Amino acid sequence: MSSKALLYIVVTPIVIWAMDSINVNKIFKKNKNNQAVVFYFLLGLSLIYLITNFIFDFFTYSKIL
Repeated sequence: MSSKALLYIVVTPIVIWAMDSINVNKIFKKNKNNQAVVFYFLLGLSLIYLITNFIFDFFTYSKIL
């Protein structure tokens, strides 16, 4: 298993745990729950991707891996 895939596995529960504290339903209009769920899902995927790539690039460029 590659180190980047391992990072995705480690970062995913951390991002889900951190996003659990956000109440996105207050941001959206009434009766727009489906849109709130899609937004929450896309935000989670984006954060997982950005954090994993940041950590991977940081360790790659600093020659620690």
